[in-house]
Amino acid sequence: MASGTDPWLPRWLPLLRACAGDGPVLELGCATGRDTATLVKAGLRVVAIELSSDALAQARERVPTGAAFHCGDFREAWPLESEATVGAVLASLSLHYFAWDATLALVRRIHRVLRPGGVLLCRLNSVNDLHHGARGPSASGRDEDFFYVVDGIPKRFFDRAAVELLFADGWQLQHLEEVRVLRYDEPKVAWEAVLRPTPSSAAGS
Repeated sequence: MASGTDPWLPRWLPLLRACAGDGPVLELGCATGRDTATLVKAGLRVVAIELSSDALAQARERVPTGAAFHCGDFREAWPLESEATVGAVLASLSLHYFAWDATLALVRRIHRVLRPGGVLLCRLNSVNDLHHGARGPSASGRDEDFFYVVDGIPKRFFDRAAVELLFADGWQLQHLEEVRVLRYDEPKVAWEAVLRPTPSSAAGS
């Protein structure tokens, strides 16, 4: 498989379609709209949030119809944040830029917006992603935290235990697989996870 390809999403489209129903998929961190285009081509509507205005301009050009794009930090307010309103959330390589408490808070917010029976599909940096920064210097001062500064940007890397800990409260982990991503010049290693919300003591906090 050539560098620049990343055909990871099609196998999950039936699940996303079934969970989204007539509603949109909420995409957190759409970048230039590569996954957004796959979703829209499959007949799904998308509400996407992206911090970079330059990336968002490319996403709008790539996906001129079928998606509503919003520029902003998704740690702030979301376009769809009423409780239990969303059937499917996609967060591909976008949840690993934050301190642990902030990452937990994002996961709790996703839990709140998902309807019963909904699904979160996400990909997270692996600690084995050595070509893309899974080594120091530490952003937290604790090497065991796997939170490093990469090209001036803090990035978190996960082992299996950290993924399971992140989703320990209020989630059923239905699929977890370490995968090679060939989108970039060097292979990337990431965790691919499918999660369902369950009742949680922390979900409302």
